[in-house]
Amino acid sequence: MTGFGQASSSFGDLTINVEVKSLNSKFMDLNIRLPRVYTENELTLRNIVTDHLERGKISISIDCEKGGKREVLQHYNEELFVAYYAQLKRLADRAMAPYENLFQIALNSPEVIQNTGKEETNPAEWEAIHACVMEAIEKCDDFRKAEGGVLQKKLESYCESIESGLAIIETLDPKRVEKVRSRIKGRVVDFFGEEGFDENRLEQEIIFYIEKLDIHEERVRLKTHLDYFQQVLKSNASNGKKLAFISQEIGREINTIGSKANDAEIQKHVVMMKEELEKIKEQLGNVL
Repeated sequence: MTGFGQASSSFGDLTINVEVKSLNSKFMDLNIRLPRVYTENELTLRNIVTDHLERGKISISIDCEKGGKREVLQHYNEELFVAYYAQLKRLADRAMAPYENLFQIALNSPEVIQNTGKEETNPAEWEAIHACVMEAIEKCDDFRKAEGGVLQKKLESYCESIESGLAIIETLDPKRVEKVRSRIKGRVVDFFGEEGFDENRLEQEIIFYIEKLDIHEERVRLKTHLDYFQQVLKSNASNGKKLAFISQEIGREINTIGSKANDAEIQKHVVMMKEELEKIKEQLGNVL
């Protein structure tokens, strides 16, 4: 389910900007970008996102900017750097090599760069970031719900189309049975003549053959699956996978009706129902 949420806030001299983006995915695929100083809170953040957004290809971007004077956390041992640089120049002169990279090599030499300490996480700042993240997540979820409302209407219309096709098949089925009975009896009469066969035996064989072509149970099950699909669709729970399973059962009944009906007119409506079912399956990829 696609979604987008954005939130901004400030805490003292800290400006916070959060963006949450969500794309369709069968699983939770989470990518978080946040300032390095807050990396110890990444696991907490992952749990928050998983609890609220459940699944999808989700990316969260957290930008924090501090105003005012910043403390310098890194210093350089100048004397050691000069000693390294001088020694490197002497080696370069002996080897008749250029001086191009000597500055960078000397700067990265052991103990030249000295850290005076690391920037510490302010719990109050993280609480402000957490609140901003929650606001962005809620906006993303609202975006999803709005899209879901439109999608629900589409899925309901596809189900209604299948139901209308099923209703037509129910009116055609009795005529189909009578056509099959008349066709079989007519061919037997043409082959054996009026007196050349046992009427009772023929009637039994026709009944047996028509029972093999009976689609009453499939029609009932298809109607049940369609009703259940729409019932689950209206639920507030995340039922994307359940709807996919129900759609598989709907497809199984439609295919059985098509194979057992053995009737050109019914097959037209079976094809239409299959088309509507494919639309349902395509859209279910967008359902949470």
